[in-house]
Amino acid sequence: MTAPTNAPASKETGYRWVYLWHWPIRAMHWLAAVSLVVLVVTGFYIGRPYFAPAPGETVDLFVMGRIRFLHFIAAGMLVATGIVRVYWLFAGNRYERLPALFPLSRKDLRNLVRVVRRYATMQPGSGPNFVGHNPLQQLAYTSFYLVIIAQVATGFALYGLSDPDGFFYRVFGWEALFLGGVPVVRFIHHVLTWVILIFVPVHVYLALRADVVDRAGTISSIISGGRWVRDDVDYEDA
Repeated sequence: MTAPTNAPASKETGYRWVYLWHWPIRAMHWLAAVSLVVLVVTGFYIGRPYFAPAPGETVDLFVMGRIRFLHFIAAGMLVATGIVRVYWLFAGNRYERLPALFPLSRKDLRNLVRVVRRYATMQPGSGPNFVGHNPLQQLAYTSFYLVIIAQVATGFALYGLSDPDGFFYRVFGWEALFLGGVPVVRFIHHVLTWVILIFVPVHVYLALRADVVDRAGTISSIISGGRWVRDDVDYEDA
């Protein structure tokens, strides 16, 4: 198989431009990144305030209220990006749709092993080449989406405690009963925050590595929407 024909190949360079990510996907990616930063910073403060305002007027002491407000706004933004992403799981191209998140075929599983071996041995040219996400990336991103869903669900359960008659308590209040109490929900919410904090730097490192070592254009593609692929290379997802 050869690279997809998204744009004419250059006779001089032997490369072809492939369009991967529509602008809503790219916009939601960066908006979600900003939301996660705000959520982590404000979440740690809510769990354990790491600074306190100096004594003064009442308005100056409402720090926790403002922090919680920012936390909830960022959570709403994150949910909005998730809604858009779900829509593009069905409306997007072959690299954005639902099957691209689940490497379940025999070929995908074989390629998953090959990609893991390539990463473990640090041999860029030893494994299969992909235009979009390789099976390991697909599995990682799918797992991360599940973590975000669990994080949002537990966060809404905690938010609902402020109004036992409100919508959030009625929809998400069962989590405390199912998991064994509000402290357990809070603990899971906190642990998932650390999972996110571990995932993000690893994600950034691997994306930068793919650009530098594999020349995969991972970073530029989430900005420009596509990447250049070589005409003389076989791609598994072409």
